[in-house]
Amino acid sequence: MDAFRLLTRSANFKKAAVPTAEPAARLPSAGTATNPQLFRTAEADELESKHGKKRKRLAVTEDDGAIPADLDFFHTTKRSTAPPTGASTTKDDHTSTTQRDDDSEEEDTMDEVECRTILNSHKIKVTDLRDLSEIQPAVAVAEKEKESKKKKKKSKKDKAPELSKKEQKRARRMFPQPLVSFKELRTRYKISSRLASNVAEQGFTMPTEVQLSSLPLLLGGSAKNSSEPDLLVVAPTGSGKTLSFLIPVINKIVRHHHSGADEHGILSVVVVPTKELASQIVNEGRKLVAGTGVKITLMKKGMRVVESEGATAIEESDASGSEDEEDEEEGSKAKGQNNSPVTKSDILVTTPLQLVNSLSANQTKPVASMPLVRSLVFDEADVLLDPLFREQTLDIWRSCVHPDLRVSLWSATMGSNIEELTRSTIKERLENIGQTSNTLHPLVRLVVGLKDSAVPNIDHRLVYAATEQGKLLGLRQLLHPTAASASDVRLRPPFLIFTQTIPRAVALHSELKYDIPAEAGGSSRIAVLHSDLSDNQRSDIMRDFRKGEIWILVTTDALSRGLDIKGLNGIVNYDIPNSAAIYVHRAGRTGRAGREGGIAVTFYTKEDIPYVKSIANVIDASEKLRGTDGAKSIQKWLLESLPDLSKKDKQELKKHGVKARQLSKQIGGKEGKDKEREEREARKARISTKSGFERRLENKKKGAIAASRDRKAAASGNAVSDDGSWDGLED
Repeated sequence: MDAFRLLTRSANFKKAAVPTAEPAARLPSAGTATNPQLFRTAEADELESKHGKKRKRLAVTEDDGAIPADLDFFHTTKRSTAPPTGASTTKDDHTSTTQRDDDSEEEDTMDEVECRTILNSHKIKVTDLRDLSEIQPAVAVAEKEKESKKKKKKSKKDKAPELSKKEQKRARRMFPQPLVSFKELRTRYKISSRLASNVAEQGFTMPTEVQLSSLPLLLGGSAKNSSEPDLLVVAPTGSGKTLSFLIPVINKIVRHHHSGADEHGILSVVVVPTKELASQIVNEGRKLVAGTGVKITLMKKGMRVVESEGATAIEESDASGSEDEEDEEEGSKAKGQNNSPVTKSDILVTTPLQLVNSLSANQTKPVASMPLVRSLVFDEADVLLDPLFREQTLDIWRSCVHPDLRVSLWSATMGSNIEELTRSTIKERLENIGQTSNTLHPLVRLVVGLKDSAVPNIDHRLVYAATEQGKLLGLRQLLHPTAASASDVRLRPPFLIFTQTIPRAVALHSELKYDIPAEAGGSSRIAVLHSDLSDNQRSDIMRDFRKGEIWILVTTDALSRGLDIKGLNGIVNYDIPNSAAIYVHRAGRTGRAGREGGIAVTFYTKEDIPYVKSIANVIDASEKLRGTDGAKSIQKWLLESLPDLSKKDKQELKKHGVKARQLSKQIGGKEGKDKEREEREARKARISTKSGFERRLENKKKGAIAASRDRKAAASGNAVSDDGSWDGLED
């Protein structure tokens, strides 16, 4: 017997190591999420399992007394639970399988009450945005007529019944058949067998809320309308929106190819705001189109997309005027590619500027039309229809002139102005093609959870740091969990750090790159990514970050939207976001696909206090959506005591950010006391831990080096400089 263990059995040494292991198991980087759905209730689970059992009960042999093949371990033929692939089967087997699928579809169809129960339990709201005269709410009109008949007044009987706001909302509500399992894509909606097998190979089994509700609409399974509508989707970040629009688009193209149509060209266009998001969508799309005959392509400079004189390759640099050397080389190569063949791709993924430049010969000619495009997808639609990209996005929209064009807009945040702009654009397009209304293809809005709210499965922390130096100290405490403050915030790599401007991102990177010990990789573990870098540099940094070679990535809002990095443990808002919508997207980089354990830390200083309330409201709504009991991370005074921003202040903040961090750009044109005062403010906003004495030494050293360089240059020529001043005696 071990005497030491016997004497110390009352001191439980091993229990101290248990708490450190539990948080690590809950980190998003620990593994895949067991449940990708954010909202569930016991009633919905019971209904979904009930309909799932019906399918299994029907999938037995004709002899009722026979043992199902799933349970007969001595059965010679092994049954496959995966969606059917392109394997060869006999005609009898095929017809019997089809008949069972049809029977199960009829048996498994939910009534409106069950559909409403499941959709409400998942916090899904589907609304028809057409006019009430087009919707023809027969139920609501009948109820109103019954009430009018009770009143014995002929004048009211003759008038058309008017609906209240509540009845109008009820008449607009839609309850499509929910997608209980991805297996129903093949059995109910008859998608391509190869596409169904590709979905199964990716490991998708349980659909998320946005997939559960949007796929039936886009594949033609609505309760009120069997055709594909124009769709406007607002769903939380990381909820699977990419898969939701790729599956219908690919299936639509596969059907077009099988129909024997002679038309070949771009049939679908996906527009996104950033190149990183475009590359990500192409990578995900290639996994789904494998073996289907559908080709998906990333838009590049010099690529021709239509047979038109105006659709020549890009001959000069980009219209933005801020291209790097590699892009200029690509532009010079593209100069001689005017006769290059048109791309044979079926799906084109692009940013707005690149496609508009290709359609308009670098904006020197009118935008050419794309007559074959039948599906137009706007991912992160609120940014694409923001004033920064609006004209380019609308040009792309107007260039798609096919009568059967269907448009879908996707984002986690979408204001009412986007909805109005969408309706007006669709109406304008219908008038151009000679249609007065679109009763067969309505505009449908789908909202998951609370509109413009952050994901509820991560922790949100607001940390007051007082000054810039306090923020830097707080960030270093996150880098070293053993030195964390009393707030007990733990953030383990990998994670993202967001700043307001590119210079601040560069300065923060230079300040932090030596904080990781050399034994752990040193400065190679920290990198900075922003729009001033070349495409190759940005691609290399993102590749290393996804591979885990880079642990901490300092960036701007260039990476705040759409990127799916499954192993990301958290984000840090070093600078407060310019709006509540930007906070929602920044925080959504972690907690993807229902993963728990992610954290979003936001530092704010004295200058940021007027802008904190909007962020606090988003966090409070997220915690209410989660339904957590106990202490909240947002204090009550943050929601009640802080003043509300005016509309003008919100617009100024959205355009320029916090003014205190923009002073370095404004000092150049000022003189006198104003310049001195703003220089002092700029020094306060500087990201640095160096003292004034250290900075003076560095400046003296730089000055000595520059003077030595000048002396050497003067020694090789005359001792007198160009301005006529004497530079000293020569050696």
